[in-house]
Amino acid sequence: MIDAHVHVWQIGRNGCAWPDADLPTLYRDFDLTDYRETADSAIDGVLLVQSQPDAADTDWLLGLTDPLIAGVIGWADLAAPDAPEHVAVLAAHARLRGLRPMVQDQADDWYDRADDTALAILAEHGLVLEALIQPRHLASLAWLAQRHPALTIVIDHAAKPQADGFDSWIHAIESIARYPNVHAKLSGLMTETAPLDAVFDVVWRTFGPERLIWGSDWPVLTLAASYDDWLERARMLVPVEDHAGVFGANARRVYRLAQNGRPDGGKGS
Repeated sequence: MIDAHVHVWQIGRNGCAWPDADLPTLYRDFDLTDYRETADSAIDGVLLVQSQPDAADTDWLLGLTDPLIAGVIGWADLAAPDAPEHVAVLAAHARLRGLRPMVQDQADDWYDRADDTALAILAEHGLVLEALIQPRHLASLAWLAQRHPALTIVIDHAAKPQADGFDSWIHAIESIARYPNVHAKLSGLMTETAPLDAVFDVVWRTFGPERLIWGSDWPVLTLAASYDDWLERARMLVPVEDHAGVFGANARRVYRLAQNGRPDGGKGS
């Protein structure tokens, strides 16, 4: 099994400005020793996902050496003037599997301003554009997917659907799922207000078993549920015959991981 969405952080270090004391459950250091204490024993690799819009966080994650780490999703501002140079430097790191600009609090059309050269460099190196967004960003992201058909895109947390505006989210998800280079993560759904079963029905119908990737979103998950609770719910929702793909094989393919979960060979590795 691959857990495709895990966070670690050190409060006040490596650019860590979130979480703060207003979230006491999360306001402490989290590392992979903590993760092992709660995770399923079948997990043989994790993708560490940046949690800070700061290069120091990405550099720290890339420097970690725990054998459980299958790869790192780092951060870069893909709309910055120096985005192509920054992406080119990061792409040379063997453990980088993708980049995730934190767009959830940005303008609806943020992806319209993403640098096309930087995006092309991502695609050239077989790296993923990870999308931390809200439903209002899906139209802009869809246009990006159309402009860059060779770029693999993974939408985190199914774009964070809410009970209010659920029908609009369905329409936007159906529209972007038409692009075969777009995938979605089954992650982060326990902390959103939309009903889980209804969300799953939509993403299963629109993306299908080959374009869905499971992740825990640990430790943010613990604001709403335990690791075991979320994994059990996900296992019940996904048909048994598709467990191998959703809980491992899809992540290995999309993020170019070898069978043992480690980064696979290829350009940029």
